[in-house]
Amino acid sequence: MESEPPFQEIYKTLFVNFSEEGTNSESVHEKKPMILDEYEIPLVDLSRLSLCNLEQKEGKRELASAANQWGLFQVVNHGVSCDVLTRLQREQVKLFRQPFQNKALNSLADYYSWGAPNAATFMQFSWSEAFHIPLNNMPVLKEFNSNLRYPPCPVSSSKVYGMVPHTDSDFLTILCQDHVGGLQVAKDGKWVSVKPNPEALIIIIGDLFQAWSNGVYKSIEHRVVTNHEVERFSVGYFFCPTIETVIQTCKEPPLYRKFSFREYRGQVQEDVKTAGTKIGLSKFLM
Repeated sequence: MESEPPFQEIYKTLFVNFSEEGTNSESVHEKKPMILDEYEIPLVDLSRLSLCNLEQKEGKRELASAANQWGLFQVVNHGVSCDVLTRLQREQVKLFRQPFQNKALNSLADYYSWGAPNAATFMQFSWSEAFHIPLNNMPVLKEFNSNLRYPPCPVSSSKVYGMVPHTDSDFLTILCQDHVGGLQVAKDGKWVSVKPNPEALIIIIGDLFQAWSNGVYKSIEHRVVTNHEVERFSVGYFFCPTIETVIQTCKEPPLYRKFSFREYRGQVQEDVKTAGTKIGLSKFLM
């Protein structure tokens, strides 16, 4: 039985005339960043944080600099063994290779998503599928894991993304990606392709961290491009507050007014519904 989501069948109104779809909204976005070759983003050795004071200080400086200048960086010596990551990827393959009906309609359906239910243009549509698994054992902050798969995409168009350009709405994301490239980050007006590193995890600063730090650390725009030949897997660990948590900075003057995570999430959902895209922190500027 077929395991692939029926992207082109369900979203056929987007794909029938894909060369003409969404011209205005996408042309603006495509002018924003050019694409650079694959790039090794900043790498931080976490083992330095447990060494002598001088080494620890330098390690913290590197970490803070990467979060400030990039908003996205790699960490090595993070304590997660290669064996664990290998087994995780193996289980991912088994999970996603199940028949599509099993994933979408049976007991897994509550955790499964694919495409974008309300997509009206390609800038709202992602050629990917995911299992979102909440972890509710923390009393103050909540986390959840997203197991992501980007199937091969037969549509030859720069408009079709594995994951559309976005910033993360959480505090931070820990990402484990496989050997297949595809992750890109917007840096200095260009799209930089992140070179996979089998020993590293990727840390992505989220919107709430940017607001909490008063703009010192940057929530960076990133995306995943499609691949016509091979599938790509990744796992994202999202560190989120509880819904009533109030986000505010202790720095003066504040760039953003204080707001709850409930308010922020609601505003993002409303913007996507009415404007077709996430607007994010600019709605909360002082």
